[in-house]
Amino acid sequence: MPIFCCEETINEFETLTRDAGRVQQDTLKKILKVNADAEYLKHFGLNGRTDVQSYKSCIPLCVHSDLEPYIQRIADGDSSPQLTGKPITSLSLSSGTTQGKPKFVPFNDELIENTLQINHTSYAFRNREYPIGKGKALQFIYSSKQVVTKGGILITTATTNLYRGPRYKEGMKDIQTQCCSPDEVVFGSDFQQSLYCHFLYGLIYSDEIYQVFSTFAHSLVRAFQTFEEVWEDLCVDVRDGVLSEKITVPSIREAVAKILKPNPELAESIHKKCMGLNNWYGVIPALWPNAKYVYGIMTGSMEPYLKKLRHYAGHLPLISADYGASEGWVGANINPTLPPEEVVYCVLPQTGYFEFIPLEKPKAEEMENSASIHYIESDPVGLTEVNIGKIYEVVLTTFGGLYRYRLGDVVKVVGFHNSTPELKFVCRRSLVLSINIDKNTEKDLQLAVEEAGKLLEPEELEIVDFTSSMEKSSDPGRYVIYWELSSDASEDVLGSCANCMDLAFVDGGYVGSRKVGSIGPLELRILKKGTFKEILHHFLGLGGNVSQFKTPRFVNPLNIKVLEILSRNTTKSYFSTAYGL
Repeated sequence: MPIFCCEETINEFETLTRDAGRVQQDTLKKILKVNADAEYLKHFGLNGRTDVQSYKSCIPLCVHSDLEPYIQRIADGDSSPQLTGKPITSLSLSSGTTQGKPKFVPFNDELIENTLQINHTSYAFRNREYPIGKGKALQFIYSSKQVVTKGGILITTATTNLYRGPRYKEGMKDIQTQCCSPDEVVFGSDFQQSLYCHFLYGLIYSDEIYQVFSTFAHSLVRAFQTFEEVWEDLCVDVRDGVLSEKITVPSIREAVAKILKPNPELAESIHKKCMGLNNWYGVIPALWPNAKYVYGIMTGSMEPYLKKLRHYAGHLPLISADYGASEGWVGANINPTLPPEEVVYCVLPQTGYFEFIPLEKPKAEEMENSASIHYIESDPVGLTEVNIGKIYEVVLTTFGGLYRYRLGDVVKVVGFHNSTPELKFVCRRSLVLSINIDKNTEKDLQLAVEEAGKLLEPEELEIVDFTSSMEKSSDPGRYVIYWELSSDASEDVLGSCANCMDLAFVDGGYVGSRKVGSIGPLELRILKKGTFKEILHHFLGLGGNVSQFKTPRFVNPLNIKVLEILSRNTTKSYFSTAYGL
């Protein structure tokens, strides 16, 4: 994309954000006008009105379960306007890792346009800082299974809904480097084979790669962990010009055959570079010397993977991608030089109608050092009515048929860009661990694991991944934390890690319950190597997409299959003695 086009996009963004309040009113009016015949809006008596006051007084806040009857009718083939004015022909499938089961979310052409708007904006700001021209991108992207309901509605993941759409492909051509892998690899039926061939294409076009990307930081780390295992096979393929027999998908083999030719010189170069690396530090710039940055979603539940990703990226900057969910987009990263831990997202006022539920901690002095969410809610406020330094839950109204939808994300307003707020993601609002009066979130768990993980550093060990559950079959109940480690650790160190995590949960309900023994000692369970890969494959078998997969930080008791995987792969167990109980 020429620089003048980037500047044109930035200028348009500046114009919209200077008058965000008016743009929000116009956006809501547009959403309600095009969807005026929707059964959901009629049910609450909106009667075609499009002003903000009528909308808020008639339409209640909702969560996904409130929409499920309407979505089910859509899936069953009811073509009458249920949530949108135009019939919904496709449903997106969420990853299912947050709640333990996937959710169906309406998908339509307007959501593709919103995605393009967000991507155009963030690319324009990113390209101003890190110009990448017209080279290629090593993109670890994958399709997922596509099924059709009895009513003729296509169900697949949100990313697949985007990738399969010609409008999205056409719209993205001008704003990013071209993916070096063809559609046959992206839409391959076996993601491990697709991953292998992503690397193969990336190595063949190594001098033309300007960007390394995947949807989540987790996917990038998993990809390069796999590379450590298969790099020698890749060298053989490049040297001989013959694809490994492990790749069995006919469409992938046929596509690779068109570009794979014997190249002993390149194979030798790859082999020499890999052999010269110190524990794979800086493998990305070593093999792709023209790469400018590594790109993907790196906030929230992705933060635990940043240390390992930085190891692979070496001197290359990590840039966090835009803020959104299966339900819709929230904001763009227009400050690409900020590290992922500090990234903020600027809300684009034309992509949806946004409200924010103010959240207040009832006893701030007791909660000062806790990430736990014990909030008192106030009435939602509009996009331009939020205050800097305050925390809120995000509420979305989208072109895809979600009305005053509680996203469940907690954000902090850290500033304004013109008149639109800049948000920092804090955490998911839902609790992860709670035995009785204790309340700990995913962020609390992450902080506890990070603190205990410091004890592994002298032994040069790292936590590959982690999750948690609650053991309530015993009395008292207790927290169970699962770790997969890069190598074996000593008994003393792991016992200390269990103690450290137990003390790291500073929620008042937890601390008080531990002191009186109404919550039992925290248990740390060590898992076999490869356990989280097995969990990944389990979710893929349910129809998920590796591009959307997020390790579940809490395993619901109803998720029997994942609990069985964790139990079967547990090798050792350590109980905290921190409270002397």
